Amino acid sequence: MSATSLPKLQRAVTSPIAGEVFIGLKDQPKGLSPWLFYDEAGSRLFEEITELPEYYVTRTEREILARHADEIIFSAAAGRELSIIELGAGTASKTTLLLKAAIGLQGGVTYYPIDVSETALEEARTRLKATLPQVSVQPIVADYTEGMRQKFTAARRLVLYIGSSIGNFSPTDALEVLRGVRSQLSPGDCLLLGTDMVKDREMLLAAYDDAAGVTAKFNLNMLTRINRELQANFNVRLFRHQARWNEQHSRIEMHLESLLAQKVHVRALDMEVRFKLGETIHTENSYKFTQQSATALLQRAGFRVRKQWSDDKNWFTVYLAAAS
Repeated sequence: MSATSLPKLQRAVTSPIAGEVFIGLKDQPKGLSPWLFYDEAGSRLFEEITELPEYYVTRTEREILARHADEIIFSAAAGRELSIIELGAGTASKTTLLLKAAIGLQGGVTYYPIDVSETALEEARTRLKATLPQVSVQPIVADYTEGMRQKFTAARRLVLYIGSSIGNFSPTDALEVLRGVRSQLSPGDCLLLGTDMVKDREMLLAAYDDAAGVTAKFNLNMLTRINRELQANFNVRLFRHQARWNEQHSRIEMHLESLLAQKVHVRALDMEVRFKLGETIHTENSYKFTQQSATALLQRAGFRVRKQWSDDKNWFTVYLAAAS
């Protein structure tokens, strides 16, 4: 590292978003972490995405949970008081199905939703307080790692990691995330993991590049957030949302493609970023699983698969895995 770059790096790491942008836009190829999607506007756009006709993920998983919620909760509790922890909870719309099942089994339940979006957590807390007063909601504004270090009540814990959020991580990072979760659990505690399965390429691409353009707005909002929080001057009209299927790595990729050669200034970092025509910022991966790859991941992370449930077309699978 040169002497001239050191002050910039020190300045960059004063906040998570500054550090991410400083490093990610210096990289070749350029890339930014998907957690940057989830400011208030991004969280709202993602909720819109989950209702789109092309985005089968949420409704398919919801159907699985609606059909099997009682069995899931009964198996996870195993005769003991159960609390529920959710990683990346958002507004917890699907989680209501599991919370109702827990109320049916034990009369009430303590629920710890963990998310980086305070807005989404407040919406979840308000809605659950009005509709399910038997649920004690204890929101935690944090990332997964920090959130799982909290002290939780109840004899047994069920950690929800649904929505196929695990697919946003590379295989190596996904293993590290799950091992981190496992390290905070006791034997007998359980993880409920949702995984999107490999399927037709065109169906996958449509789910991440919808006709209404909501996913494009969601992706481009990352640049709007950087403009607002780091005083950058991205012109979002000069970038285009792009979804790709990477067969080799079994993943959908999302990119922001520069429509011309251009320069962008990030004033808060005293940073100039140059883009070539067609150059992209890689903003998200969404890995797709087979039964073999999902089971192997859980086993390597220190979990034992207890049960699993799929929809009739095997588009999506939910695994209940016990800490071993």
